Amino acid sequence: MGKTNLSNKYFASLASKPESSRGRLYNEPESSTRTCFQRDRDRIIHSAAFRRLEYKTQVFVYHEGDYYRTRLTHSLETAQIARSICRVLGLNEDLGEALALAHDLGHTPFGHAGEEALDKVMQPWGGFSHNAQTLRILTELEHKYADFDGLNLSWETLEGVAKHNGPLLNSDMSIPESISKYSEKHNLLLDTWPGLEAQVAAIADDIAYNNHDVDDGLRAGLFSIEDVSDVSLVGPIFAEVKKTKSYIDDTRLIHEAIRRMIGYVVTDVIEESRLRLIDSGCESADDVRFYGKSVVSFSEEMKKHDSELKDFLFRRMYQHYKVNRMASKAKRVVIDLFELFIHEPQCLPGEWFRHCEGPNNLITARLVADYIAGMTDRYAFLEHKRLFEISL
Repeated sequence: MGKTNLSNKYFASLASKPESSRGRLYNEPESSTRTCFQRDRDRIIHSAAFRRLEYKTQVFVYHEGDYYRTRLTHSLETAQIARSICRVLGLNEDLGEALALAHDLGHTPFGHAGEEALDKVMQPWGGFSHNAQTLRILTELEHKYADFDGLNLSWETLEGVAKHNGPLLNSDMSIPESISKYSEKHNLLLDTWPGLEAQVAAIADDIAYNNHDVDDGLRAGLFSIEDVSDVSLVGPIFAEVKKTKSYIDDTRLIHEAIRRMIGYVVTDVIEESRLRLIDSGCESADDVRFYGKSVVSFSEEMKKHDSELKDFLFRRMYQHYKVNRMASKAKRVVIDLFELFIHEPQCLPGEWFRHCEGPNNLITARLVADYIAGMTDRYAFLEHKRLFEISL
């Protein structure tokens, strides 16, 4: 029997197990009907931050069309891919889904353009990172429960959110204060890799982002089917669909090709990850954490395809003049709002202003960043209009 055909009993031994969870920061009675990871997923879905993702940009600002992805649809699609990979590998689907649903909660309005602008103006106070903001939302900013701030999620979920892209202590980047402070109370092992479910959620994000941006870019007319014909993996799949389904229109052609692309890449991840897991010799979830490198991965060939596709999307989509114009406008909105509020915090809504400590200081800057980061695209535009337009 080949390595990739081994029983999933081996892979299941590497999964995060609810009964072995390191627990929550604040002790709570366990549910009689759900595991701790199922409760985490449900708390994320019921959070205010998750609902707001419906009106936050993926690439296109929300009002440019009803058919383009938002942060919410992207998160749902990422969760579906993560569950599929976890299921085949025998990992914990509920944890993988929870991590995928939570991974973008900290995003600002206007996507990466908004984050770049907020990070720039926050540099005197430590900068801004959507990943750190996600942990801040989950541990501080959601105010729903009687006995604690945040959602009081399981250790495994918070660990996966904080370091789904790899260890933080051993990287060249400084650790955001919100992550390091929380880890002091609930040690997230910031010098290790996360569990397999977090690694799956991270690569599922990559798969969803690439493939669905091809879909949105084509539908928006930023590039054509002919333009992608020279992109490895993408071009051959479109050619195959055209050849075997010559009777379908372009709308169905795009959907069928994207569907096949996702399936092809997911299969590659599963097969490559199985080989890496077997070669690793890991026997438990903690072995994976201390293994020293990621074991959920694309094959070397798929990495080349992925790099080429990212390069194409950067040139033809993310740097398209229409996207650049909207990004420029979005950055100005974020910067204008921040500069006004940091110098005149009394212009903040009352529930925010009462926690400020005057203009131009760390506490006020963090509150202003929290306020702006929590805005949807449309609310940010409306708030900017209210504050900067004079009506006669």
